[in-house]
Amino acid sequence: MRALVLFVCLSVGCLAQRPKPCTSPPLLTGSLSVATQSEKLMAYAKYSYDALGKRIRLREFGSYNNKTFHFDVLFLFRERVMYKINYKNQTCCKKLLNADFHPMEIPRNASLLGEVVVGSSSGPGQGLLVNTWWGELQMKKGPAKYMSTVTEFECIPVSTLYHTSGSGWMVTNFFNNVIGLVDPQQLIPPRFCEGAQLEERLDEEPVTFFSLF
Repeated sequence: MRALVLFVCLSVGCLAQRPKPCTSPPLLTGSLSVATQSEKLMAYAKYSYDALGKRIRLREFGSYNNKTFHFDVLFLFRERVMYKINYKNQTCCKKLLNADFHPMEIPRNASLLGEVVVGSSSGPGQGLLVNTWWGELQMKKGPAKYMSTVTEFECIPVSTLYHTSGSGWMVTNFFNNVIGLVDPQQLIPPRFCEGAQLEERLDEEPVTFFSLF
């Protein structure tokens, strides 16, 4: 009987330790890189992320179809507007943001692929415990597959593979992540943006977060 009770306790303990879908900290600052399977797009960006205020700032540069580009964009999802910022010319382009805010998280219906140590598990500080999840999202243009890796503790994003029939595979790697906002001013429009008028042309669809990539 004691052996049965011990077995049940151990089983419950194992189940409790199984990784569960998680949500990243509401405030994050860091860097990321993006690349597509076709090699048409390669980009590097610094980001500021605020899930509480539903704000994201991306300062990005890279190449698309062998042409270089630079973006400095502030997304204000509550106001449903975005600012394309040009510090060199002290100008702002204010546009309608036709997208909902999606927090950095592993969806509840995601399936666990595995838990591994990146680096070494031989000693303290030599490795990072991460979980990899996969699943499918229903998007307006059809299903999209994803595979996301996050840290076991705090659910910090490490990498994401994302696939659609239109663009193929896209990989995003996160690094130099810091919990919190290193510079909160990055999520506030600069003063020279105060007089920017909302640009909304009838022949132009509203900008979405994903249309920038």
